[in-house]
Amino acid sequence: MTIHKEGYATIAITVLALAGLHIFGDQFLSSYPAVRFTIFILSLLILLIILQFFRHPNRKIIRNDKHVIAPADGKVVVIEETEEDEFLKDKRIQVSIFMSPLNVHVNRYPVSGKVLYSRYHPGLYLVAWHPKSSVENERTSVVIETGTHIPVLVRQIAGALARRIVCYPREGWMVKQGEEMGFIKFGSRVDLFLPPGTKIHVSLNQKVRGGETVLAEFS
Repeated sequence: MTIHKEGYATIAITVLALAGLHIFGDQFLSSYPAVRFTIFILSLLILLIILQFFRHPNRKIIRNDKHVIAPADGKVVVIEETEEDEFLKDKRIQVSIFMSPLNVHVNRYPVSGKVLYSRYHPGLYLVAWHPKSSVENERTSVVIETGTHIPVLVRQIAGALARRIVCYPREGWMVKQGEEMGFIKFGSRVDLFLPPGTKIHVSLNQKVRGGETVLAEFS
């Protein structure tokens, strides 16, 4: 278990702020040991919460060109046929994973291939399970074409709490299944848009692990 690089600045700021709080306590609250102890416990809890937000566990990645693996930790909240209007412009099977603040926030490539499209879209901060969050919230969309020329769209979506999406890939990159695609700070949602006929291996409300759980299999 390591700490993700996206958390370094946040953790440093948190440590400095908590250190300042303790210096204040030493200077002005020396006559109130109970208050100082309470501040210490709360500071420890805050630091532990921030550290767990940015944890980066090792995952055993088993690559398979026929499989679509989970791009994020969380719970499957949508499995449905829909129309993808941004890039693919056709019918797709949408699989959405909700990431709570307690989940690992690293996002991974669900397939290997070439990045055809990568776009950031500013937007709203509706709760992640809102039906319109996929098209109205701040988000990034990435399309990866597999070696067998199957395009897969991955969409990172900000939520009411998550206000910082990090997306690494650029158009033309060759990427590998299971490697880091980005990071959504403090949770939210990731949508996948798969070709019709793709065999889905998960069910609604199922918990999945990024880089390990097989979500689907190409026909």
